[in-house]
Amino acid sequence: MDRNTITGLVLIGLILTVFSIFNRPSEEDIKKKQEEENKQKELVVQSSSKQDSLNTKRNDSLPNIETSTNIEEGQESNDSTTIQSIVLRDTTIIKETDKFKLHFSNIGGQIEALYLKDYKSYKDYKENNNNYLCLFDKGDHQNSFVFYDGDKLINTSNWDFDVMTDIKNQVVFTYEYKSGQVVQTYILKEGSFNIDYKVEFKNLDEISKDNIQMKWSTAFLQTEKLLSEQRRVSTICYNENEEGFDYLSETSDDESDLENDITWIAYKQSYFSSIIKPQQPFQFKKSKMIVKTYPEGHQKENTHVKDFQSVLSLNMDKNTNNTVSFKWFFGPNDYEILNEYNSEYDEILNFGWGLFRWINIYAVQPIFNFLLNIGMPLGLAIFVLTLIIKTLLMPVQWKMFVSSVKMKILKPKTEALNEKYPNKEDSMKKQMEMMNLYRESGASPLSGCLPMLIQMPILLAVFRFFPSSFELRQQSFLWADDLSSFDSIWDFGINIPIYGDHMSLFTLLMAGTTLVYTFMNSGNMQQPSQPGMPNMKILMYIFPIMMIFFFNNYSSGLSYYYFVSTLFSILIMFLIKKFFVDEEKLKLKMEAKADSNKNGKQKKKSRFQERLEEMQRKQQEAMKNRKK
Repeated sequence: MDRNTITGLVLIGLILTVFSIFNRPSEEDIKKKQEEENKQKELVVQSSSKQDSLNTKRNDSLPNIETSTNIEEGQESNDSTTIQSIVLRDTTIIKETDKFKLHFSNIGGQIEALYLKDYKSYKDYKENNNNYLCLFDKGDHQNSFVFYDGDKLINTSNWDFDVMTDIKNQVVFTYEYKSGQVVQTYILKEGSFNIDYKVEFKNLDEISKDNIQMKWSTAFLQTEKLLSEQRRVSTICYNENEEGFDYLSETSDDESDLENDITWIAYKQSYFSSIIKPQQPFQFKKSKMIVKTYPEGHQKENTHVKDFQSVLSLNMDKNTNNTVSFKWFFGPNDYEILNEYNSEYDEILNFGWGLFRWINIYAVQPIFNFLLNIGMPLGLAIFVLTLIIKTLLMPVQWKMFVSSVKMKILKPKTEALNEKYPNKEDSMKKQMEMMNLYRESGASPLSGCLPMLIQMPILLAVFRFFPSSFELRQQSFLWADDLSSFDSIWDFGINIPIYGDHMSLFTLLMAGTTLVYTFMNSGNMQQPSQPGMPNMKILMYIFPIMMIFFFNNYSSGLSYYYFVSTLFSILIMFLIKKFFVDEEKLKLKMEAKADSNKNGKQKKKSRFQERLEEMQRKQQEAMKNRKK
């Protein structure tokens, strides 16, 4: 160390010493500071005694489901004589399992924030961050209990609970109220998305057990690529004790006063849900549920999905020993996982109703899961699933194609009948001759409808399956970064009404193959025989164009499936036409059958034909009487 360095260090030391001497607080300042600290300590002590009196000064009726009473740090509480500043402890207790990271708050003794360790938000997935998925954060979730103590309404949402945190995977909140206690216990388990939740009302004989209600509200954070699509499928689902599964509207604000006791209630968004199941069903009396979308300009409009709120009456009969227990599920809307926890939780998955749901659960889902379980990539699994479904439906498509070829062969004769009977009063006679023509040649305009009716349930079932399939979430394929959401090859930067702010290539491919398939079938399509009837050709060509707008924001996995499915249909039709069905031979066969029927081998008339002939006879008699 040279002389210049030593000199510099000495000068710096002298400067710091002089600075500290001149800035040292006087004895008067120190005394004033100590007085302020003592006042602050007295204020904290006063807050615990003041808390009971605060809880008794509530509304005279049960709280509105849309309101909440929160006393934040530093907020003032007014009474008739004084204004007292209340300072509550705001302690956060963090617990973790292999599935969760949870933040508990002693204020109200409730879950404050919840993170799912196995999943990411779309933003973190896209940016390759390792953050846990936050289902809801501080201020987004509240659960409390309201009850009457005489004529005074008590709400536990602002009670300053004492905390026991020295128990592994367990949090216990206790609050001394009069001569008794309210104890809330949360028990976490490794490997489980369930939390055991128990609330005990100990030695509180003066409160009315018949009117204890649970208030539960949640505002889920955006976790997926497109917030509007996440909102579109989010709602409150519940299972009634007698009537079974039901839900509020997904597309608009909705509310419901319960008419039956419910065994569980779910706050469901696109791919994650919170489900609470009480040991004894919630009672329908005075229970209510509301789901709301945030209005324009709301602070949560661009960050949160929807607002879910419930007031639920507890079942506190003599057998419960003043204790209520719940199973609280926080996890993914995965069919396999939901089915493990409760055989009815999977009802929240919108696989369609009735037949469509059965097709998805007992056919599409098992095949799809099998392909994924053997290690097949998701994009290839969808391709193979499509191939399996189209192969099973090949006989149906064969029947449809043969029927369309027969109608094409008869087209000149049906057009000749339309020209022969142009007048409306001859419609019955024309229909009779049409029926004779179809019967003699062995063709039927309805023979192509039945195969279509067989295919339609599968088509509609798959429309529900892929957007609800958790397996597609954050899985990439070709240019699509997330098959559960839209794919984009061009972001416009502006929003085009009806269409959107991007261009989906899978949607364009799907619409293009549908247009080709329509063109291949247009030659067999019948023109309208009556004036005023719509031209089906025009309608069929408009449909693919409408698909471009309708599917642009939908799951790219769904558009990919329909694209591959239509591509297979085109290939099957080409192969059938090229190698298996000879139109000329079929025409000769139909003509031979018609000649055979005309030569006395005609089949017995059907009941429908007999009724049609009877209607024609009566119509002709009515026309004769009208002329007289």
